[in-house]
Amino acid sequence: MWRCALPPLLRYPTVDELGARAAALVSRRPSDARLRRVGTSRAGTPMWLLSVGHGSRQALVVAGPHANEPVGGATVLRLAERALADPRFTEGADATWNLLLSLDPDGLRRNEGWLPGPYSLGRYFRNFFRPGFLEQPEWLPDGAAAAALPETRTLLDLQDELRPFLQCSLHGVDVGGGFVELTHDLPGLAGRVAHTAARLGIPRELGPYDTLYWPSLGPAVHRIPPPRIGDLAAAITEAAVESTWFHPHRHGTVTAVVEAPMWGVAAVEDGSAPADAAAVLRAVSHALRHDTGLLEVLLARLRPHLAGMPDAARLLAPVDDYLLVCPGLADAWDPDVADGARPLPPLSTAHLAALRIAGRRLALRTAGLLQQLVTRAGRDPAGVLPDLDRLIDDWCADYRDGMGARWIPVPRQVEYQSRVVLAAFELALRHTPACSRSGESGWGSQAAVPMHRE
Repeated sequence: MWRCALPPLLRYPTVDELGARAAALVSRRPSDARLRRVGTSRAGTPMWLLSVGHGSRQALVVAGPHANEPVGGATVLRLAERALADPRFTEGADATWNLLLSLDPDGLRRNEGWLPGPYSLGRYFRNFFRPGFLEQPEWLPDGAAAAALPETRTLLDLQDELRPFLQCSLHGVDVGGGFVELTHDLPGLAGRVAHTAARLGIPRELGPYDTLYWPSLGPAVHRIPPPRIGDLAAAITEAAVESTWFHPHRHGTVTAVVEAPMWGVAAVEDGSAPADAAAVLRAVSHALRHDTGLLEVLLARLRPHLAGMPDAARLLAPVDDYLLVCPGLADAWDPDVADGARPLPPLSTAHLAALRIAGRRLALRTAGLLQQLVTRAGRDPAGVLPDLDRLIDDWCADYRDGMGARWIPVPRQVEYQSRVVLAAFELALRHTPACSRSGESGWGSQAAVPMHRE
């Protein structure tokens, strides 16, 4: 059996490291693996697909759809190693693994201030970047035909070329637990997730806030509902718009969105009934309104000075998105304000923990982006930096001390996510007939061109 000679990844890989490691895998097994450029990002970064196997059944795995969630890059490398080492996942399944190294390589580069570690909540949020909603390549708010981002078009073209029986979109939860979202049920997946999470000490998030109104397919496994067009707030908070998750539905594809946590919180897997859910909801919604008010004041102080600050538009786009949805979320969660148009479902302790985490996440991301805006400018004309630093420190302490957030080492995150993907792969195979597509014309045994030498 072939064993990978590459050293294990103990931290998140950068864009360049992803390419170099993929090229090294191909150089060791050129007859079984191939690396090809499938697109180019907005900033001119090559987008690479690593394919393993020669089977007719195509699996597509997409890493890095969200720039601040780097675990997927390490996971696709791990999956490539597994597929090369164990023919059950290729010849035995008549399958080819198609692994997109990063869907948003430009955004991933913007996170490189924290990627190498050491890993702390403060360092993560002070270096956090995730583009505004309209620049996130998985979403299709105006439909596939109108998709303008080159990263989005690359993924859509891949889906239509490969017609995969399974697509896995690899995401990372910064604080919380692991869970899976499916466009079609895969019976048995919830049990596999539970087993893997227990073996690796990964908390399962039983009630993620973006699945609050979604059907449950089992503990920590949720059914993605049909998309709703034109609802920006729901799109940001619930991923409820047309997306590349649903685009390959026409090909019979099942999509699994696999979330792996960075900092785990035990309370997100507590399915017990809370003693006083209304009191917790009031506290969470009031805290979100208070935090939003603080941030809006700081942003108002900063706005008159934005003209001379580099990259202001790119950093402010997600800030405006977060501040847009915060008031509506606070009202939706507040039992004294909700109008009954969309009542909350019955909530467990896990749901309440997830809502508390989500509210704090929106505030921390906003504060981190504003802090970066000032520090990159090299000046603080509005005098907001001390306030932002204090807020980030206090809110990270709440995650750490108030919610018990604990770092999960990168190798464990990767092992968890790769095992869940393999479980989805095996279960999806049972419901998929063999097909005749090769997935890529011109497949051969020639050596690939390493990314850094192109």
